[in-house]
Amino acid sequence: MPPSLPSVLGSTVGVCSLAGMALIWRDVSSRMKGEDRTLSSLLSQYLAVKGVGWLGKRQRKKLEADTLNVKLVQEQTLLKRLRKNANTCYGRQYDFNSITDSVGFRACHPITTYEHYRKLIRRIAAGEEKVIIAEKPLILAMTSGTSGASAMLLSTKDTDTEFFLQGVAVCLDAMGRAFPATDSLQRTTEFFYSPTFRQSEAGVPIGPNSSTPASSRHMLNLYTTPAAAFEVPSQKDTLYLHLLFALKDPSVGTLESNFASTVFYAFSALQDRWQELVEDIEQGKVSSALALETKVRSRLEAVMKPDPERAAQLRAHFQEGFRGIAKRLWPHLHLVLAVDSGSNQIYGEMLRENYCRGVPFYSPFYAATEGLIGVNLWPQESNRRYMLCPRSMFCEFLPESSLEEETPHTLLMEEVKEGQNYELVVTNASGLFRYRIGDIVKVVGFHNQCPIVEFQYRRGQMLSVRGEKVSEVLFLKTLKTAVAQWQGAQLVDYCCAESGIMGDSTGGSDPHYQVFIEMKGVRNLTEEQRYKLDICLQQDSAVYKSFRVKGSIGPMRVQLVAEGAFKELREQMMAFSNTSPNTFKMHRVLRRKEYADFLLGKTVS
Repeated sequence: MPPSLPSVLGSTVGVCSLAGMALIWRDVSSRMKGEDRTLSSLLSQYLAVKGVGWLGKRQRKKLEADTLNVKLVQEQTLLKRLRKNANTCYGRQYDFNSITDSVGFRACHPITTYEHYRKLIRRIAAGEEKVIIAEKPLILAMTSGTSGASAMLLSTKDTDTEFFLQGVAVCLDAMGRAFPATDSLQRTTEFFYSPTFRQSEAGVPIGPNSSTPASSRHMLNLYTTPAAAFEVPSQKDTLYLHLLFALKDPSVGTLESNFASTVFYAFSALQDRWQELVEDIEQGKVSSALALETKVRSRLEAVMKPDPERAAQLRAHFQEGFRGIAKRLWPHLHLVLAVDSGSNQIYGEMLRENYCRGVPFYSPFYAATEGLIGVNLWPQESNRRYMLCPRSMFCEFLPESSLEEETPHTLLMEEVKEGQNYELVVTNASGLFRYRIGDIVKVVGFHNQCPIVEFQYRRGQMLSVRGEKVSEVLFLKTLKTAVAQWQGAQLVDYCCAESGIMGDSTGGSDPHYQVFIEMKGVRNLTEEQRYKLDICLQQDSAVYKSFRVKGSIGPMRVQLVAEGAFKELREQMMAFSNTSPNTFKMHRVLRRKEYADFLLGKTVS
């Protein structure tokens, strides 16, 4: 009797399933992977990589299509935001329902700053609904406060979804194209921390809106650090655990963090504590110096076992020195994935020159607390360029020459010119409308019709004692030029203060810049070296030079601070502003006298 159709189909499906599993296992087996991996962890990582890879290709295709008709896409993005929030108090106030295009929107809605929203956001924090946005915010997101006091903004499900689809997925696709070796089953060392959240009166969480261990809980098996480590409240102890479990695994494929500064300070800690870390690996324990709860310590030590062979390898690598140490510790390290533009440029440069010599870097996003702004589609280029994402925010542009005007005229994406600087004005998915974010960008080209930008500076991070306006990017260029002429000197970190906030701390009556520098290879600065920095800035800024020649601005006061001073300053700044290490950016222009006084107290020359 011939077999029935159902039994034939069942057998066929079974054979196909087995064949499919065989193909998957063959693919898994052919890829570079870490040691001591379980079958389930390998398969879950394989499926995650494949899923995100498929999504990335799909999103990249959509993005490419959007760049062919930027004006239409921007209009659609704007109207989507307005329609969704039309029935809020704010939407009714500005009659969002009657707006049909960007012309009407710009005619009836003013350009705004944070003060425009402060009271509205307080009402939301107190529990009032439909004030600015239609839904309840996921969190009240605190900005990093680099150019003033931290602001409290709204973060919504739409913000997170757009960041993942238009940012993460697209950048992972770009990364895979540029660095094919990253398509592996190696683990990543992710330097991130569990931030402290507080609650508003209505119970809405208040804190940073960056990626955290909690928001990445389904992906923690892709990382070298065990989940238990993220229950440790101390950032210092969590960093130790990041380093410990990264060192245990010689097959680490990627080092990742939001910002290059976090990676830099991780290597700085490694340089200080490598002997203790190697001893833990040798003996299969977790240092007793860490303040860990008993249950957490037990879970961590359960995955430790004595490994004298790896400890001996590590000890030999460290004794060779720290230049190029990353590639010696992890021979199969393919990439450092972290933003290294803007205020993080200096840390990226130091990592490439020292600890991570020979390892490629990819700076994937241009983003802020306000949301995703741009993506870097050119991972291998040394200049960090970001294509603006036309479906993430509705963008307007204030020409640099009109920043101080009372009612400046904005340009749209299709109207900006290559080579010109603009301040970004955004309408986002979480209740900001025509909002000045304070970032000045330079349009350096176009991808089809979509502007490509380079970050230049934050408006609040300009040096100006007589209206001369020296930007962060200009001052760093000048500083690097001067330091290159100081024999044996290596710049570690820096910041500046205008003499107006210093009071009588530094002497001198003429307005001037107070510059704090941390260096390696230099124990004191000569007067000639200090003067050289001032001369270099005069060469780079004609306006600064004119004020110096007239005597309206006095010479710079340049202070060399002790080793580790900026690490301590960073900790003070984070504690004061309740900022997470995941989102912290060093302030290049100090606006609080306490910070300047702290560095004065650390001065060694």
